[in-house]
Amino acid sequence: MTTELPRIISVDDHVIEPAHLFAAWLPEKYRDRGPKPLTAGIGELAYVGGKYRITMDPDGPPTDWWIYEDLQFPYKRNIAAVGFSRDEMTLEGITRAQMRPGCWDPAERLKDMDLNHVEASLCFPTFPRFCGQTFAEAHDKEVALACVRAYNDWMVEEWCGDSGGRLIPLCLIPLWDVDLAVAEIRRNAARGVRAVTFSEIPTHLGLPSIHSGHWDPFFRACEETGTVVAMHIGSSSQMPAASPDAPPAVQATLSFNNAMASMTDFLFSGVLVRFPRLKLAYAEGQMGWIPYALERADDVWAEHRAWGGVRDTVPEPPSTYYYRQIFCCFFRDRHGVASLDAVGRDNATFETDYPHVDSTFPHTKEVALDHVRGLDEETVYKLLRGNAIRMLDLDLDLDLDQDLDQDLDLDQDPDQDPGR
Repeated sequence: MTTELPRIISVDDHVIEPAHLFAAWLPEKYRDRGPKPLTAGIGELAYVGGKYRITMDPDGPPTDWWIYEDLQFPYKRNIAAVGFSRDEMTLEGITRAQMRPGCWDPAERLKDMDLNHVEASLCFPTFPRFCGQTFAEAHDKEVALACVRAYNDWMVEEWCGDSGGRLIPLCLIPLWDVDLAVAEIRRNAARGVRAVTFSEIPTHLGLPSIHSGHWDPFFRACEETGTVVAMHIGSSSQMPAASPDAPPAVQATLSFNNAMASMTDFLFSGVLVRFPRLKLAYAEGQMGWIPYALERADDVWAEHRAWGGVRDTVPEPPSTYYYRQIFCCFFRDRHGVASLDAVGRDNATFETDYPHVDSTFPHTKEVALDHVRGLDEETVYKLLRGNAIRMLDLDLDLDLDQDLDQDLDLDQDPDQDPGR
């Protein structure tokens, strides 16, 4: 079968915040108490029990840091890995000058997207962490709220502002106050923002659970404004691990577990029943695990819903709500593509994870082609582009004939790579 590979819309990339962000966007009265950039040496980084221990060392390699209250936050090479070989993608510190400029410069990011067959990109934060935990943990909540708003203003007006819609804004909320969160959702939705990042498991952050009803005003505001609730692996500040002395490779392999736990939590919470137009998106969790998770959830609902506590709150099989309201994404998951009918051809989206160590840059076209080879043209379009447009309500043409740039043979030998 011969078809065309559409330009990709990536629903999970990342931005390294520029050093001027808070000096430029935080109101002047808060700047002395807000985050400040610093270049200083870094000590040896230890990984103990699933958490990193980081220290400054005047004699260590130069590293760019953020200093905020009692937090010292360094940028590490594995989160700005594009341009390095696999053996160089370490946990060593890094400065912005050593990074590929597309990590933090929006004009350079657009150039890298062009090199990578990507039309549009949704970027998660780095220093604020994946859902703004940095500000939720701050002592001075007045300054923290100003920082959340400043980050969102920078995201909308500077990072995305001159991109012609190619850089898609993803905003934060003040996690510690649901009423303030609702106000921030509405403030950003009024200027066209259609995605907010949230914790996959808020109880890991010491916040109320999604079962408590605490978050219902937030979910209602997202539903009413068409704002997608985007949850990245690690957005609960706790990654799955086995033995406390296991190497980071164990954590990296098990990273999808948080997405699976979170999705199951939502499916049995009643949230998707109460808010039937709410959209959830799971980032970087891949999708090969989804078919069995749905099968098991439906079996539990069918056999155990009375004693399982969901007889009156979940009136239909849980998979009903998944197919109606939840999106997953992938970038290396052949098993998930092989199980696409169960995953949902309308539920799967694509990502490049730029500039992290897992990123497919600059070979995303080849990676995508390898995954979709043999699929029909409509499905290829949905996975690489169409489902993201629908999920984020993007102002892009959903017609299959639009934005396709090159004939590619999806049945060719994968070693005959047309994208190089």
